[in-house]
Amino acid sequence: MSITSADIDKIANLAKLDLSKAEREKFASQLSDIVSYIEKLNQLNTDDVKPLAHVNDLTNVFREDKARPSMEKPDVFKNSPHHDDEFFLVPKVLKT
Repeated sequence: MSITSADIDKIANLAKLDLSKAEREKFASQLSDIVSYIEKLNQLNTDDVKPLAHVNDLTNVFREDKARPSMEKPDVFKNSPHHDDEFFLVPKVLKT
């Protein structure tokens, strides 16, 4: 399958891109190469290949969730220039 200039025009329109003639020709060539490579891949026999969610054999790497002591409030608020000893004070972001 070859990518035509009409295909490139449609893709550029959908992506809201303003492409020059040289860019359209370049992208048409590149996309044609990509599509031809995918067509080659589609010719491979994958009947004996099991579907995978991930190619690497990964296991859960998260640590166990345990409660542990954290910083005391006065120490935490030392790092903030704006606080009221209970909450961080931040600029209002929503107008009411």
